[in-house]
Amino acid sequence: MGTIVLTVIIGIVGVIAGIIAGKFIFAKDTRKQVEDAEQQAQRIIADAQMQSETLKKEKILEAKERFVQLKSEHDKEVLDRNRKIADVENRLKQKEVSINQKEVNLDKQLKDNEAIKENLNRQLEVVSQKRTELEKHQEEHIRRLEKIAALTADEARNQLIESLKQEAQSRALSMQQDIIDDAKQKANKEARKIIIQTIQRTAAEQAIENAITVFNLETDEIKGQIIGREGRNIRAIEAATGVDLIVDDTPEAIVLSSFDPLRREIARLSLQRLISDGRIHPARIEEVVEKTRKQLEEQIMEIGERTVIELGIHGLHKELVRIVGKMRFRSSYGQNLLMHSRETANLCGLMASELGMNPKLAKRAGLLHDIGKVPDEETELSHALLGAKLAEKYGENPAVVNAIGAHHDEMEMQYVISPIIQACDAISGARPGARREIMQQYLQRIKELETIALTYQGVEKAYAIQAGRELRVIVEADKVTDNDSDKLSFEIAQKIQTDMTYPGQIKVTVIREKRAVNIAR
Repeated sequence: MGTIVLTVIIGIVGVIAGIIAGKFIFAKDTRKQVEDAEQQAQRIIADAQMQSETLKKEKILEAKERFVQLKSEHDKEVLDRNRKIADVENRLKQKEVSINQKEVNLDKQLKDNEAIKENLNRQLEVVSQKRTELEKHQEEHIRRLEKIAALTADEARNQLIESLKQEAQSRALSMQQDIIDDAKQKANKEARKIIIQTIQRTAAEQAIENAITVFNLETDEIKGQIIGREGRNIRAIEAATGVDLIVDDTPEAIVLSSFDPLRREIARLSLQRLISDGRIHPARIEEVVEKTRKQLEEQIMEIGERTVIELGIHGLHKELVRIVGKMRFRSSYGQNLLMHSRETANLCGLMASELGMNPKLAKRAGLLHDIGKVPDEETELSHALLGAKLAEKYGENPAVVNAIGAHHDEMEMQYVISPIIQACDAISGARPGARREIMQQYLQRIKELETIALTYQGVEKAYAIQAGRELRVIVEADKVTDNDSDKLSFEIAQKIQTDMTYPGQIKVTVIREKRAVNIAR
């Protein structure tokens, strides 16, 4: 406020100074003007004083209002604190009262417990006295009985025990004989019932599998591309896959013939890819066949995984899963091996459930019982012993290992599950139309043909084609010369003629090919 007044005064002084200066500069102004200026200056001074007083009063009022507001807030905070302190004191008093009440109750309970304890002690003393009196009466009674029977208590007890033992033995022998007779009468009936119920609850998907695959074509013109110039394409396909391609007058169809379903599948998929691509020549054929083999390995793994999931088998080693998938492309006496194993697994699970055993373990053993029939390498072990060895190698349950090895009685059956696997394997194989013995003999002869050729040094591959009437042997060009090829063909033919029995004649063809491959970049 003082600053405003001072400012006003300085302004007034400035005005006056201006007036005086004007007075000196402008000497011709009249005195009236001077007086007007003085009056105006006085009015300005009066207005300034009034304004300063007004501002002073407003500031004083604002300060009083602010003081009143702060005082009100302070009083409110003091009241809140006092109320909280009062609440805390009330809660403390309540807790104190509750604790005092609990102490009183506890003292009362302790007094009651002491009274109960004293009462129990008195009762125990009474019971002890009664027991002593009873023992005395019992001893007196025993002495009287010994005197009457002329036997001591131990002698009488021994005679009674011996009598009861003889009676129990005779009854037990009689009951045992009755149970054995009854079991003999019911065993065959129950066994037949379980087997019939198990068979009735299982449906086989197929009976036997043929050794040929029919490959359908869109037009007969594709046959010419498959055969190639002078038959080079069809020879390349047969050499790469080991499958015999029969191109005859059948419209829009080619027959793929081989005893090995895996080879037939490789040939079918390779032909399908070659026809879709349109480029059919020997080099492309070999490339496609190699890619198809790799693709089929992945498919085998998928088949194995799908099979174990459908059967509800968990925790199977990946190598065993691959072997299970590989069974899809193997057959046993004309019966597809995977279908047979699945059927056996389902039968085992049902039969184990009927007998109150673990159905999952039985399914596992049923699925794996023939894994020895699809080995990666040839071995002298039987398929049952080889399968047990593989199962043990990959951490299978000992009961599963024993069931696999004993399902043809080549191992001693050590678990109850083993005869179930043997029975279900026989049920699956003995079903009418399931197997074909002649087919198995034919496949065995085809395998023997290829095995004989592979025993000679320098032989890379051997394929029996034309239903076993021709054996094509592919040799390594670096190890076998042209002259050696003639000699090898003769020796293999003589070996077959000496060691095997077969109808008609078998043509032995040795193929030696030298290739030089370079890439222009």
